Amino acid sequence: MIKAILLLGNPSLYEVSEPVAPQEAAAMRAVVADLHDTLFEFRRQYQAGRALAAPQIAVQKRLIYMHIDAPTVMINPALEPLGSEQMEVWDDCMSFPNLLVRVRRWRRCRLTFRDLDWQEHELSLEDDLSELLQHEHDHLDGILATMRAIDNRSLKIRVI
Repeated sequence: MIKAILLLGNPSLYEVSEPVAPQEAAAMRAVVADLHDTLFEFRRQYQAGRALAAPQIAVQKRLIYMHIDAPTVMINPALEPLGSEQMEVWDDCMSFPNLLVRVRRWRRCRLTFRDLDWQEHELSLEDDLSELLQHEHDHLDGILATMRAIDNRSLKIRVI
């Protein structure tokens, strides 16, 4: 089911999400279906969108849904920077679709997580995927890109 994406300023976006317990994994299938439908509706409207965190649809659980070439469900992801190299990017977000925020992100990171069958996975990420999953992981901790702006000139409206 398509859900409303919470918008910048909604207090729920600033809450730290709760871990998913093993016995909750089956119940997360419905949340994943909602994340999928919502992501694809956003793509239809904005021609953008690769991943969505559960808190963005008002589900305060540590769950990320990514769909680039295939769906990937990440339950209780843990993120670890690899190395010290950072990059500056203009970050966007489904919770503020017409705003870009210049932030610094780790160029490389590792993400460990569980899937819906509670199997553990590990991804080593670089560049745009590293940036994307750092952004989504931040949502689980109640952190928005606006809070990571490099300076007070690091915000701009996207011209479509």
